[in-house]
Amino acid sequence: MYQAHFGLQEMPFGITPDTSFAYACASHQEALNTLLVAVKSGEGFIKIIGEVGTGKTLLCRKFLATLDDSYVSAYIPNPYLEPRTLLLALAEELGVTLTRSDDQHHLLKDLGLALLNFARQKKSVVLCLDEAQAMPAETLEAMRLLTNLETEKRKLIQVVLFGQPELDEKLAQESVRQLRQRITFQYRLGELGRDELDYYLAYRLRVAGYRGHRLFTASAVRALRGASGGIPRLVNIVAHKAMLLAFGEGVQQVAPHHVHAAVADTPAAVRPGRWRWLGYATLLIASVGGVGWVLLK
Repeated sequence: MYQAHFGLQEMPFGITPDTSFAYACASHQEALNTLLVAVKSGEGFIKIIGEVGTGKTLLCRKFLATLDDSYVSAYIPNPYLEPRTLLLALAEELGVTLTRSDDQHHLLKDLGLALLNFARQKKSVVLCLDEAQAMPAETLEAMRLLTNLETEKRKLIQVVLFGQPELDEKLAQESVRQLRQRITFQYRLGELGRDELDYYLAYRLRVAGYRGHRLFTASAVRALRGASGGIPRLVNIVAHKAMLLAFGEGVQQVAPHHVHAAVADTPAAVRPGRWRWLGYATLLIASVGGVGWVLLK
């Protein structure tokens, strides 16, 4: 692609969560601090809420990478499972062997013994559930029953729920009110601020190996902020396309018209009042054609 054109060692704006590109914006740093304080307290449930694309999975991976060897961690990316299956998945993550033919009662009992064994080893167990808004209510209840297990000093397991705002709606249901009362810490992730976006772009470019002058003009950054709303995933998608367009033109700097054309090709980034940018779709097609020509030369 455009790596050689801009002097990059790797692509700077991928949408796969990569902790090496994790930028410590105010929102993410506060959330990480909240998580670290919460797990040290050894109490109940922790909840992290964020809109689609605000970096919940990246934060989760960063958090798990920060834990030292006094913690045993488990990560379940898709908790849309019935209770028994989730308990088996947790046991597998923790390296605990359970009898799969057992019913839920005995699975809970055996898992509790395993957690008690970790406690005797002075190990704290932390379970991170991503996309928690997808969890069935009965599975949430199973997690609550699991956190009933405790010593005189602390819980045998702490559960961190990462989810979209729909998780709050699910937790507002009367059937899970006992779990809702056990959420001791919570944080809501925000978007990148206007000033943060400039630093975010520069940081990711530097990690990718860029050593040149300012790549995104100030006006291009403003256009990118307006189109993406500061949502990191949308920023990455539009920034990548804008760089592709600049490459297609053979220029070394991303200008507003590159961003506008990229936005026109990104439905999630197009907002009311910005449909006039669709006229730049012609530029997008022409530039991508130029990229193809460059690649064929």
